Amino acid sequence: MLRAFRDAFRIPDLQRKIVFTLLLLAVYRLGSSIPTPGVNSAALSSATGGGLFGLISMISGGNLSQFSIFALGVLPYITASIVIQLLTTTLPPLEKLSKEGEEGRKKINQYTRYAAVALGTFQAAFFASFINANPSYLAVGWEPGLFTILVMVLTQVAGIAFTMWIGERITEVGVGNGISLIITSGIIARYPFEIQATGKLVGADPDAPWLLRIVAFVAVILVTIAGIVYVYQAERRVPVTYARARGGAAGQARSAGQATWLPIKVNQAGVIPVIFASAMLIIPNLIQQGTVTRAPQVSSWIGTYLTFGQPLYIALEALLIFGFTYLYNSVQFDPKRIAEQLREAGGFIPGVRPGTPTAEFLGTISSRLSLWGAIFLVILTVMPQLVQRWTGITTFQFSGTGLLIIVGVALETLKQLEAQLTVRRYDGFISKGRIRGRMNRDN
Repeated sequence: MLRAFRDAFRIPDLQRKIVFTLLLLAVYRLGSSIPTPGVNSAALSSATGGGLFGLISMISGGNLSQFSIFALGVLPYITASIVIQLLTTTLPPLEKLSKEGEEGRKKINQYTRYAAVALGTFQAAFFASFINANPSYLAVGWEPGLFTILVMVLTQVAGIAFTMWIGERITEVGVGNGISLIITSGIIARYPFEIQATGKLVGADPDAPWLLRIVAFVAVILVTIAGIVYVYQAERRVPVTYARARGGAAGQARSAGQATWLPIKVNQAGVIPVIFASAMLIIPNLIQQGTVTRAPQVSSWIGTYLTFGQPLYIALEALLIFGFTYLYNSVQFDPKRIAEQLREAGGFIPGVRPGTPTAEFLGTISSRLSLWGAIFLVILTVMPQLVQRWTGITTFQFSGTGLLIIVGVALETLKQLEAQLTVRRYDGFISKGRIRGRMNRDN
């Protein structure tokens, strides 16, 4: 795959696509360093190291810690996409649109943009009200009030719209999925500062075995990346045979009895269960903040047992990940619909009767793969917390979720480059080979 990235720079068209993608990502990172008008970034950054703001800031690539003009970034769009994706399988009108080809997808994307702007407006109003309620977070010359909230909300909504435009332009003109690359760039942008801070630990306390701890820390990260690559590409291939001729992808009839397979990934849900579980675990944090004065005992108990890295917190997070993995896979992977599509296309699984038995067979496979996918996500989420607790290295935010996003986006982008290189090789064969010569003679 790395050869595809190297070969891409030899083709002028792909060079322009890569440069265009990098320029738009640079524009996004530049906007991430511009604070929202009226915000004291230094005071807000020191106060958002943990809790609700700290978690969302980590997901947004650090934009929320200083409440930049791209503080919310693509978070509203991601949330809206997940909601619309789930509703597509449950609401008949959206399900009908999803089956109408390109026009239907364009309509669903339009609904997703509207939902992202609406959700972003609500989130921006929440964060702006939080800042407005703490005058120390306001910049010099700004006073708490409706005007300040309005300026912050309008700035964030404009930032959300511009970020979505950048992502769509990268997807259409550049290389890779724009939204995914924006998220990845935000995560990677934090690494140089964290690596520098981690390196300073060696000289800070010569008596402590920091060097050995850092080496073990890096080794765990490398093993984690290797495991992510292995599981990300792992899939169960269910054999499928077509009993009669049917139309192929290129409009050609396939011969009867042709065998193929139905791929089912081990990790079908990606990082969505982890995101949902993290969102649910924000609730105890909100309860703690609301009961500091009214119920100090409740607030103290939550702060002691339901904070990041505590055994009870880890156990609840693991249970939530299991639950959301099965829930999301059950919504996205419908064995009955797939069995019906196979029967309509004249396909069957060898040794399994069409119809209900096929649906039950596929459902059993999906459930087993969901179990292993959930175990993988739990290990990926829990292990960084345990490693940080054992090594004492907290300067580097080792996040399995972040590594999963980075590795997944990298693999998908390299696959897209490989596909485009393959197309251009065929184009070169057509334009320079015998096919073009015959066409010229006919003309």
